[in-house]
Amino acid sequence: MTSEIVKLAHRRAFLQRSAALGGVGLLGGCATTGQGAGISGFAAPPPLAPIKARTDRITGITVCLRPFRAAGPRIEAEAVGDKLVVHNYGHGGSGWSLSWGSGLNALKIALAGGERDIAVIGCGALGLTAATLAQRAGCRVTIYAKDRAPDARSARATGVWSPDSRIALDSAVSAAFPAQWEEMARRSFRIHQQYLGLADRPVEWTDRYMLADAPSQGRAPQPMDFAHYEARIRDLTPPSEAVAAGQHPFPVAHVRRASLPMFNINAYGRMLTNDFLLNGGRIETVEFHTPADLAALKQKVVINCTGYGARALWKDESIVPVRGQIAWLIPQAEVTYGIYYKGVGTLSRPDGMVVQNSGPDESYGYNDANEAPDRAEADAAIATIAPLFQPRA
Repeated sequence: MTSEIVKLAHRRAFLQRSAALGGVGLLGGCATTGQGAGISGFAAPPPLAPIKARTDRITGITVCLRPFRAAGPRIEAEAVGDKLVVHNYGHGGSGWSLSWGSGLNALKIALAGGERDIAVIGCGALGLTAATLAQRAGCRVTIYAKDRAPDARSARATGVWSPDSRIALDSAVSAAFPAQWEEMARRSFRIHQQYLGLADRPVEWTDRYMLADAPSQGRAPQPMDFAHYEARIRDLTPPSEAVAAGQHPFPVAHVRRASLPMFNINAYGRMLTNDFLLNGGRIETVEFHTPADLAALKQKVVINCTGYGARALWKDESIVPVRGQIAWLIPQAEVTYGIYYKGVGTLSRPDGMVVQNSGPDESYGYNDANEAPDRAEADAAIATIAPLFQPRA
């Protein structure tokens, strides 16, 4: 009898502690979730701050030419005089996302002969990560580049996690490429996560809202067969979820929310550069006009990370420019999410609110090498999303 009384006393104490802590959540299976409704015992999430989508808040317009190759990135070795040149370029719109995995593949080729004094050409996303990886492997590394971050082309990217954005054409890749891509994406994802929680937030997770006035009909027919491999790494990020009416502030019929990584590129590039220099790396300002110019380098092994610049330097016409333009609005620290609506996407970064028109399909900007800012395009992109944030009667 005494033991039963003790058990009942313990049970009563447990329930009292559970109630004090919002016990519905602790007991499991009884709680309900929902945006805005909250979970019993927890505060509801704060409302979303509106984006100030106005053209008078434009602080600048930048253009980036994505280096697209139908067969995918070029990661292979070539002899140039007495140099071993390991190419690592042609990543389309996936340079930042695939940079670490791609760099590891290039470095493996570069170190195969035992050389430990390495040159890297290019100081953008691919160059900085390849140089960092070579340092971590115990190499002496010198970066040679015409432009440094934040002036390199890849510094003009949006900063979204997009590992298969204009990465290749299904009809042009080798049978082995999808698995190679997956390996690069998974390796890159793991290393990117090591930069979470650091000062200046070089990498962070944010929510994106996909907005539509009508139900999704799936992926629309495309004029080009760009490869899509997101299904191979679906386990890396949570699935998107429908957000019910009344649980979001957007004046549209259909909303989905996803959590995805993003890169604060200015902070990320500065951190990579500073870490590289603090670890004994050197950066020299050099412009190469032909492969023969590499003869002046003392290093025997060169990792070529010149991105779109490889089209001119290596006369590689397999590289096709895909133009992308960003309108930069005054930063809004209170906005912690991004949206995608009618082909226009936004991303809130510490250095500005990104507004980009992605066009009606993925071929938008294909084979367009014009790097001049287009104010009319910027104004139209902002006008597309502005109604989402206007007061409703």
